[in-house]
Amino acid sequence: MERKRLERATQDKWLGGVCGGLGRYFDIDPTIVRLIFVVAFFGFGTGLLVYLVLWFVMPRSSEF
Repeated sequence: MERKRLERATQDKWLGGVCGGLGRYFDIDPTIVRLIFVVAFFGFGTGLLVYLVLWFVMPRSSEF
């Protein structure tokens, strides 16, 4: 059984691949993750900060 890893997506990405990686890790559509970040940004003001931290912390996926 292959272990899941939290990595930034290299193929399903718009900006940094964070939402694509989170979507793959949690087995949900990356569009839903993107919407959550947008709501967090406009609703709470934290979406951008969390995205930037995850972009810096999450390793890039090794698949091409």
